[in-house]
Amino acid sequence: MAAKTLIALAAAAAFLAGCTALVDRRADTKEAAARAEYPPLGQFVEVDGRRVHALVTGSGPDLVLIHGASGNMRDFTFRFVDRVKDRYRVIVFDRPGLGYTDHAADRYAGAFARQGESPAEQAAMLNAAAEKLGVRNPIVLGHSYGGSVAMAWGLDHPAAALVIVSGATMPWPGSLGTSYKVLGTSLGGAVVPPFVTAFAGEDTIADAVAGIFAPQTAPDGYIDYVGTGLTLRRASLRANARQVNTLRPHVVEMSKRYPTLDLPVELVHGDTDDTVPLDIHSQPLNALLPNANLTVLPGIGHMPHHVAPEAVTAAIDRAARRAGVR
Repeated sequence: MAAKTLIALAAAAAFLAGCTALVDRRADTKEAAARAEYPPLGQFVEVDGRRVHALVTGSGPDLVLIHGASGNMRDFTFRFVDRVKDRYRVIVFDRPGLGYTDHAADRYAGAFARQGESPAEQAAMLNAAAEKLGVRNPIVLGHSYGGSVAMAWGLDHPAAALVIVSGATMPWPGSLGTSYKVLGTSLGGAVVPPFVTAFAGEDTIADAVAGIFAPQTAPDGYIDYVGTGLTLRRASLRANARQVNTLRPHVVEMSKRYPTLDLPVELVHGDTDDTVPLDIHSQPLNALLPNANLTVLPGIGHMPHHVAPEAVTAAIDRAARRAGVR
């Protein structure tokens, strides 16, 4: 009986090992295809031996753009950069661990890690890269999760003004969704991403994008351009989940410092944003900041820079005028 049990266990282990190898091979193939289809758009800047992916274009006052969760710089280069590069020198970054930018430290990499880079660590890494690109006293715009990084930049590094679009900047009640909970654990982060990378289909991607844009719809060509295959890489899935899962304690501490931030801040937020709700984030943030201006967009969801871009560009121009850089 013992011998039969050992044989059965060995057979099960061999089967699982075979399945794991199959999943990993499929994931390897899909990641290679994503890199080939969506290569780096810009240049690489070295910060303490680590690469930061940056695109620089246009002329005028410096404007830094920082993307949100589950994304990369392509979210901004899809169309938005073209709206502002005629009057700003635009610097678009991939955030640490996402797109083609390295992690800020080795402890954030690996299948079983649980922590993600804090907004302060991300801001420090991107600011160091910006300085190497000759950026001085920029307007810093952050969308969604990138809003917390932009706020950290304003708290800790030179900036002329901030523009926070649908920013995740304040402590929120409750917990995150199941997928973030699972991916944020050591075991879940190790086991689940290979299956997502290997088997996520076009319908899954389309549903996720539709949820982010609701109640509006994504512009034509957005999904094909933005590089969802880069987001679905195993390392990217882990990095994103860890950063989101560990964000709340950081914004709790950051929010204590917000009243000290006296530079101009423009807040833009849709009142139907269910991803980062207006009443939890931008409205209380506006009350804390001594020099903020809040623009509420009726009927607009989480992606104003795509569905109401004129409102976002107007906020940038106001920030530039208030800061005296235009």
